[in-house]
Amino acid sequence: MHATVTVELKPSVLDPQGKAIEHSLSSLGFAGVEDVRVGKLFRISLAESGQTRENVETQLRQMCERLLANTVIEKFSYTLEE
Repeated sequence: MHATVTVELKPSVLDPQGKAIEHSLSSLGFAGVEDVRVGKLFRISLAESGQTRENVETQLRQMCERLLANTVIEKFSYTLEE
């Protein structure tokens, strides 16, 4: 199985990197950019261990909550492919 996890700052959290990129894009002449948010993307290969999809998703959520995302200021989402 392959998981893709996306972690990004919650909308209420200021994103200084995103603002810097937004400003730089404007300075380079890219008009119409209204907002930029910076995040992280993880691609995780999971061994086929006979677990149910539900168990794998539970494990994946735990990975996100315990290590991949700071859930106080970040939100995460994931997709899981067989």
